[in-house]
Amino acid sequence: MRLRVVVLGYVVRGPIGGMAWHHLQYVLGLARLGHDAWFVEDSDDYPGCYDPSRHVVDTDPTYGLAFAADAFGGLGLADRWAYHDAHGGGWTGPAASRAPELCRSADLVLDLSGVNPPRPWLLDAPRRALVDTDPVFTQLRHLQDEDARRAAALHTHFFSFGEGIARGGAVVPDDGFPWRPTRQPIVLDAWPVTPGPADGRFTTVMQWDSYPAREHAGRRYGMKSDSFAPYADLPTRTGRAFEIALGSESAPRDRLRARGWTLRDPLEVTRDPWSYRRYLRGSKAEFSVAKHGYVAARSGWFSERTAAYLACGRPALVQDTGFSAWLPDGAGLLPFSSPDEAAAGAEEIERRYAFHCRAAREVAEHCFDSGAVLNGLLEGIG
Repeated sequence: MRLRVVVLGYVVRGPIGGMAWHHLQYVLGLARLGHDAWFVEDSDDYPGCYDPSRHVVDTDPTYGLAFAADAFGGLGLADRWAYHDAHGGGWTGPAASRAPELCRSADLVLDLSGVNPPRPWLLDAPRRALVDTDPVFTQLRHLQDEDARRAAALHTHFFSFGEGIARGGAVVPDDGFPWRPTRQPIVLDAWPVTPGPADGRFTTVMQWDSYPAREHAGRRYGMKSDSFAPYADLPTRTGRAFEIALGSESAPRDRLRARGWTLRDPLEVTRDPWSYRRYLRGSKAEFSVAKHGYVAARSGWFSERTAAYLACGRPALVQDTGFSAWLPDGAGLLPFSSPDEAAAGAEEIERRYAFHCRAAREVAEHCFDSGAVLNGLLEGIG
């Protein structure tokens, strides 16, 4: 059955290559399945438009609108998006004249990360699914912020990248919502495999501190900055080349360089979806820690960025959040929970590099293919 699905997300306000791919693949994947898929974004009522060219956050969406036009147009979705500017601009984008009616007539509103306010035109859809991409922190927000909880309660279905919440084993605070597991859909033909550079670097794109750590019931849930220290000596320990496209002003860049890390400007790497994809494909493999909160809660969260590395045929050496209980590991995907395991994983990728490149793509095909992920999500909604 062909469904009209409106995807809510964060592209105009967050014009960053990796973040854009996260949203684009929902719209593109649904369209590939034959559904009538649209993307709608709202400015919200506070200044939230990031402009990397001016290094400001304000109410001006000019940069983000141009970014969105390039991103959607580059994937054959040029007429499939609209932006509501609550700061006096009204509706804009190719689908501006149709956007309110598209939302009201939708069979499903798919709300990614809950970053759009619950406007009246969204509430007529019979199914409104919230996709939690930041497990632990989403649940804490619902427990600590009544407005966030009320907005979440307007949804009819609840899915989370924290697969451990639904599968068991996670120690995520219970916010009372019936979370079911889902994961990032990857449109595989948008990530063609190229030969991996055996002499390349282990890379990642990373925010040192995304926002302040949270506390609940005597437990602290931190950021990647809290996870990184045990792995700071990995370049010197292994003799391998490691690089981070590193964001946030709090990052200790001089100390990291002194320990052998190469640092890149993340705005250069993530300038648009295409520069981001080139960066991943130009990497030998990914190495990344996870947010401390994801690990401490055994959430089972798995990065949409890592899924894209795998789709490119790039092995992923990533910190285990509990996902190893259900995702295949040891070939292409190598989880670690200690510096010794991380060092051993780097050596294993070096030793059998071509094997792990092939296996990485196979993991993406078996576990993140957009058709299977999105069909599973739609079936879960009924």
